Amino acid sequence: MSSEIRLTPVSFIVLGLLEAAGEATPYEMKQVVATSLSDFWSIQHAQLYSEPERLAKAGYLSERREEGGRRRRYYAITAEGLTALRSWLDEPTAELTELRDPGLLKLFFGADPKTLAEAQVPAHQRKLAGYEELLEEMGDAAPTGMRLSLESGIGHEREWIRFWSRLVE
Repeated sequence: MSSEIRLTPVSFIVLGLLEAAGEATPYEMKQVVATSLSDFWSIQHAQLYSEPERLAKAGYLSERREEGGRRRRYYAITAEGLTALRSWLDEPTAELTELRDPGLLKLFFGADPKTLAEAQVPAHQRKLAGYEELLEEMGDAAPTGMRLSLESGIGHEREWIRFWSRLVE
């Protein structure tokens, strides 16, 4: 039985990770976030330790604790958590991203466009190569949502490269 709590994007990240994993420790969730989600949503690692506990108290997750050793906490999504996750996934969003880009901020306040662009182009080329490599590694086994998110990242990086390359010239 859940107590009413406000579910945040971090809540849904935890619920989504646990739906995919079945059961995981906060450390295991942190590893997944660091390797596959961090480019799409920033999350403080400490939140991956506190949020599962909060969700478990509210009934969205179950918790199992190791009896010996490090006494790790393993979390799994409950039926109530799955219902909340599905409701969130089914609800379309019209929210837009905020461009929190240090290069654009410096450009806005008058930094030299060519100097910035000379640093930005190779940085975005590396990010593009990483996305493309990840998409290739995942191949047809990639879940549709992950594949589409990577394709979006690839499109964004190509646009950043186009934008900054123009300023180098």
